[in-house]
Amino acid sequence: MIRRKGTVAGLAALCLLLPALATAAGTIQRDAPVERSIKRQAKEAELLQLRERIANLRGELNKVRTRYDGLREELRGVEQAVSRISDELRGLDDRLAEQSRRLGALQKRRQDLEGSIAQQRRYLEQQIRAAYAMGRQEYLKILLNQEDPATLGRALTYYDYLNRARSERITALLDTVRQLEGVRRDIEAETTRLGQLREQQRLRKVELERNQEARGELLAQMEQELNSKDRRLKGLLNDEKELESLILALAQALEDIPAEPGNHRPFAQMRGKLPWPARGRIVERFGSTRLGSLQWQGVVIGAKEGLPVRAVSHGRVAFADWMRGYGYLLIIDHGGGYMSLYGHNQSLHKDVGDWVSAGDTIATIGSSGGNDRSGLYFEIRRDGKPQNPSRWCRG
Repeated sequence: MIRRKGTVAGLAALCLLLPALATAAGTIQRDAPVERSIKRQAKEAELLQLRERIANLRGELNKVRTRYDGLREELRGVEQAVSRISDELRGLDDRLAEQSRRLGALQKRRQDLEGSIAQQRRYLEQQIRAAYAMGRQEYLKILLNQEDPATLGRALTYYDYLNRARSERITALLDTVRQLEGVRRDIEAETTRLGQLREQQRLRKVELERNQEARGELLAQMEQELNSKDRRLKGLLNDEKELESLILALAQALEDIPAEPGNHRPFAQMRGKLPWPARGRIVERFGSTRLGSLQWQGVVIGAKEGLPVRAVSHGRVAFADWMRGYGYLLIIDHGGGYMSLYGHNQSLHKDVGDWVSAGDTIATIGSSGGNDRSGLYFEIRRDGKPQNPSRWCRG
């Protein structure tokens, strides 16, 4: 049968049993003031340890947050670099386009000049052929046919001027073509250099974008992990506080409950002789790391759902209900400040106030309380302080 009452209802039922149990037993057993003081000091020490664990866990979370913030700053730097290189690439594209336009204009100018040179060459060739055909006769005619020395001088000067003009013009054209060729080579070299620079920048941008993507994914994973750990830590701390409060309340409530008549061996004398509450392999050991600096205060026994959970010793059921983080939880008070806890059960077979003996079936294995695997969570406590079950149970 599954218990669906609240924790307060369980405690209320326990309190209702107190007068009847006290009347039946006749004698009420109370702790001495000294023992009460010792228990209070033990609780205060445990509370101090709990606060230290909380401080350690907060320190670890702060370290993760610091790393997260640092990675976020690095990601911002990468994004700024990607933006800067994108601007540089646009500038290089503009410069390459301008260089391409200049190169096209120079090539057009070069073609025009080459056409003009070709025309001048054809004209010069015609003059050369005509001069060769006349030989020096034309020049002699100019000398012999001119009776006026002044006219002769002007004719000779004009003749030489025409020849020099043609020669100088051709020389200038050739020089311009050579200059244009030099400029064309410079432009092609600059265009090549700009193209190489642009390719380098493009490859760098691709690398940065990959880095940006990887850092973004890592950042998302860290954020998810941080949130998950933070939620898990808060849940564990709340669960632990609730359990501590429950154990303290149960211990106070059970102080006035008389012991069941009969000859039962004290729990303290059963160290190393108790049976394990369920068959299975221990998958989480006492004191091993649970989360950050938080440790397991009991053991987790891996077992199939539905298998029986048995009491490890004689005692009275102090709690039998669902509790956050532990699912269906049953707590047995063994007297002398000793308690055993059985969590993540599928169902509970005992009620608050029931007396049980070692080996009695008290629950069935399950995975309640949000556990991701079936099994039994088992603790032994003395005055609220966790004990190592492996030192109490045999085998």
